Amino acid sequence: MYNRLDVISQSTQKEKNMSRIESFKRALAEKRAVKIIAGIDNFDVESVKKVVKSASNSGASAIDICANPDIIAMARSMTELPLFVSSVEPQELAHAVALGADAVELGNFDALYKKGQTFTASQVLSLARRTRELVGDDVFFCVTIPGELEISEQIDLARDLENLGVDLIQTEGHFSNEAPSNGVRGLVERAELTISNTIELSRNIELPIMTATGINPTTAALAFAAGASAIGCGSCVNKLDSEISMLAVSRSLVEIAERNAQYVVELV
Repeated sequence: MYNRLDVISQSTQKEKNMSRIESFKRALAEKRAVKIIAGIDNFDVESVKKVVKSASNSGASAIDICANPDIIAMARSMTELPLFVSSVEPQELAHAVALGADAVELGNFDALYKKGQTFTASQVLSLARRTRELVGDDVFFCVTIPGELEISEQIDLARDLENLGVDLIQTEGHFSNEAPSNGVRGLVERAELTISNTIELSRNIELPIMTATGINPTTAALAFAAGASAIGCGSCVNKLDSEISMLAVSRSLVEIAERNAQYVVELV
């Protein structure tokens, strides 16, 4: 039966979603977007709450969470920041939109690499096509390019995704169980591959790029210098014990992004 109130409610929610994602698009255009990542495999409600609160209070541009319905509902009730939901299952991403996600992300593969799972370019493209079919053209859609692919494959995949109508590409680095070097050297080593991938992709596609994996207050400026319009930051925030530390790191990332935006304006 037709219910006018339900239609009005759905229309109002869609307008809110569009308003939130428009704010993220502005941050992208100004090359100052910061997405704080709770984790594709982080199903700990209390942990995600801390990440959401820190991101919201720091002035971050968006939050990225897993596709768990309870996590999505909790995060949506806590913040008006744009909410990204990550999964490698197109059906989960479509369901996330119905639950209030502002954007969907096919990717954040790091957690899956730990389980021995890898993705080819053709697999990613197939999953992206299916996701786009399910969520439609109006939903903001980000896809992670597997960092282990040869750079020529990454470029070809990025161009195919661009033709598919994807809104944002996320780069990633190398997963390793080896202990990193000490100090700043270790931080830079972890980010080296994703930053080099950003440089190569930014030279070959028109889509905005979000650089992720190993991005923290030490490496964030390098990502923007490499051509990123956004940074995706996870473990430097979500692995911290205290909310105060999470907020401090998140705020530092936002300040770095804002300085980059100001630098871009001055260049113009």
